Amino acid sequence: MLIKYGVSAGFASLGSAKNCMLASSAVLRRQQFLIRSLGGYSDHTNQERMQEIRSMSGTTLEADAENVLREITPVLDPTRHKGQAGKIAVIGGCREYTGAPYFAAISALKIGADLSHVFCTKDAAPVIKSYSPELIVHPLLEESYSISGLEDEEKRHISSKILTEFDKWMKRFDCLVVGPGLGRDPYLLECVSKIVKHARQSNVPIVIDGDGLFLVTESLDLVSGYPLAVLTPNVNEYKRLVQKVLSCEVNEQQAPELLKSLAKRIGGVTILQKGKSDLISDGEIVKSVSFYGSPRRCGGQGDILSGSVAVFLSWARTKRKSVDRSPMNPTVLGCIAGSALLRKAASLAFENKKRSTLTTDIIECLGRSLEDICPAR
Repeated sequence: MLIKYGVSAGFASLGSAKNCMLASSAVLRRQQFLIRSLGGYSDHTNQERMQEIRSMSGTTLEADAENVLREITPVLDPTRHKGQAGKIAVIGGCREYTGAPYFAAISALKIGADLSHVFCTKDAAPVIKSYSPELIVHPLLEESYSISGLEDEEKRHISSKILTEFDKWMKRFDCLVVGPGLGRDPYLLECVSKIVKHARQSNVPIVIDGDGLFLVTESLDLVSGYPLAVLTPNVNEYKRLVQKVLSCEVNEQQAPELLKSLAKRIGGVTILQKGKSDLISDGEIVKSVSFYGSPRRCGGQGDILSGSVAVFLSWARTKRKSVDRSPMNPTVLGCIAGSALLRKAASLAFENKKRSTLTTDIIECLGRSLEDICPAR
């Protein structure tokens, strides 16, 4: 296969140097990306090429993602009732950004969660409601402009009222997604900070994405030492985290070690570093998800990922409680499963739509992608 494209000699030399630095994760990711680019994005050929890469590199980072998906995805049991397959809440959505919270929340439903809520600002709520009747939308949050002219005491009263109202719902949720479409309004971020603190006190898992990452980068104490927190930074968000926490620059040649150090320094949170290959670490182990994928980088895929990780994380925790064995941290399992499913769905959507692929096309492929790996029964 590789000889056909005239690159066999280069990869052969890499394969013979298993014990050298050339087998590092950075080189592995470049190999994977090149092979995907050369041969298209079909499921069958992807699996064959990824198996070749793993055998050549001798790496142990690549997660057995399909097996993880099969392990933690619950069967469709007619005796179960509404809510037992997951209740997810997305905190985000403001005047400027209404698509991101919708993408995260609807993706959770498409994967198999029973209920999906969105807590957003009052201006964003009617727009998000119009996208889908499937979502439960709460116009609860406020931005600075809507309370301008009020005294500080009145602002504190409104903030306290928001928190009290959210606390009525808190313990109903299996996971929170904080950040999609949140924006950076100071008053809004202050309110969300208090919600995150209360979620910690209630032991509710939290997936932090988008502007939520801006918030926690500025206030690391919100997630530091909380093992049920998951951060999903993109390239630039990851650079800012590394600079803030480790006071250094990102080094691709030592990517797994750097990620592991970062997760450990923040106190055992789980970090899903998005890229050509997704790297995942909880400060103890590092796993990679490299198969499938798409060259089309339409905005909104990170929102799909955050909603997906929230569902799989909640399923992994449920599985851990019901089975007397836990080979891996459920936050890591949730990240592996969410990453793999998004990549598979993006690959399938790209096969159909090519350059015109949009986030909504990928969302529509989530169900089929999961069905291919875990048939409903």
